[in-house]
Amino acid sequence: MTKPAVAKETGFRHFVAAAGYSWAGFLRVFREAAFRQEIGFFAVALIVLFFVGADATEFVVTTVLFLGLFSVEAMNTAVEEVIDRISPEISIVGKHAKDLGSFAVTCMIAACSLYLGFVIIRHLFF
Repeated sequence: MTKPAVAKETGFRHFVAAAGYSWAGFLRVFREAAFRQEIGFFAVALIVLFFVGADATEFVVTTVLFLGLFSVEAMNTAVEEVIDRISPEISIVGKHAKDLGSFAVTCMIAACSLYLGFVIIRHLFF
């Protein structure tokens, strides 16, 4: 039987290892300008919600939507990393994969924007 390349942790050690992997993933995606812009968008959104008098539920929904956006951005970055590693030359399949990841991010940005627009308009005009 072949020995695995990485020892599989269990119990609390697994939790600590997973937290370390997640932190490394955050540090990697933070190097992406798009991710930093999305963090800025989230900060501005929270400030605007505060000033229009949004309630706790609206803050929670906004946070959940932005966490979804951050997750999709991280997955898009992962797809780009893998495509660049597997296929350094330009290929139509690699282009399609990257375009689909970009579309997923755009959909999440639209979802965040639509919800924010709805909340802001509701508080300012109704």
